Amino acid sequence: MRSQSPTPTCEPARIAVVIATLGRPEEVACLLRHLATQSRPPDRLVLSVTKTSDAPEDAQNTFGAEIIMGSKGLCAQRNRGLDAVRDDCDIVIFFDDDYVPARSAISGIANAFAAFPDVAGLTGLLLADGIRSKGISAPEAEALIKAHEDEEDATGRLRILAELNGLYGCNMAYRTAAIGDVRFDENLPLYGWQEDVDFASQLRPRGRLVRTDALVGVHKGVKGGRTTEARLGYSQIANPLYLQRKGTIEFAYAANLIMRNFLANHVKALAPEPWVDRRGRARGNWIAIKDLLLGRLFPLRALDV
Repeated sequence: MRSQSPTPTCEPARIAVVIATLGRPEEVACLLRHLATQSRPPDRLVLSVTKTSDAPEDAQNTFGAEIIMGSKGLCAQRNRGLDAVRDDCDIVIFFDDDYVPARSAISGIANAFAAFPDVAGLTGLLLADGIRSKGISAPEAEALIKAHEDEEDATGRLRILAELNGLYGCNMAYRTAAIGDVRFDENLPLYGWQEDVDFASQLRPRGRLVRTDALVGVHKGVKGGRTTEARLGYSQIANPLYLQRKGTIEFAYAANLIMRNFLANHVKALAPEPWVDRRGRARGNWIAIKDLLLGRLFPLRALDV
């Protein structure tokens, strides 16, 4: 029988926002400006970085951000942020550095967890996602947000749109009580492709995972500052197989991920998108397949590609 998260008390939830970032201080600055105008500000704001220059110069003094420094890798950086806030906060929100939240985002998350006590984690409604295109500029994202906020009752919505097996890492929030000892898998290197699904799926026995329009934003999908395309191509093969063996994703899901990306890389290499190195990804795919045949396929080997 599935256990449920604790029913919220009358005390307001303490909420932390954790942002793991590498080499994109301009994007972080944009996100911090939007967090500063939230109708319900976070109780703690943590930037998990690898060096001082990853964060905007005014992150601490102007925006009150806490800066935590350590080794590179999305999973490791998120884990440091989570460990810093888990004993102090009831809800932890993970935003990508190129995410732009609506003004009601944090209050919407708080309201959703209060309204649905059996929900362990949630992701929001994206007005647009630039990850599958050339990306969305800051002015475009802000125009989309403004149009949404100008809609009647836009900030008062509180619907569950879908039940999910995993959450989308650019905008996801969890009850810290439901997380317990679960952590992001640091065997998934660099920006940890599929780490969000792996993490969230481990919480399904502890509560529902949902998409809700209580949280609304735009994912700009900024290119650069992540990893080489060949390394991503390796991860497209290695990570799903690793997670399937681990038991956090089903075989059918892993096979679909691998085949969809493998075919896209090879077909589109004939006329690639200007913002994607399809040949580099395809090369990484084949290096992973070779490692699979040699019995040495493992996500961390992407670092050697």
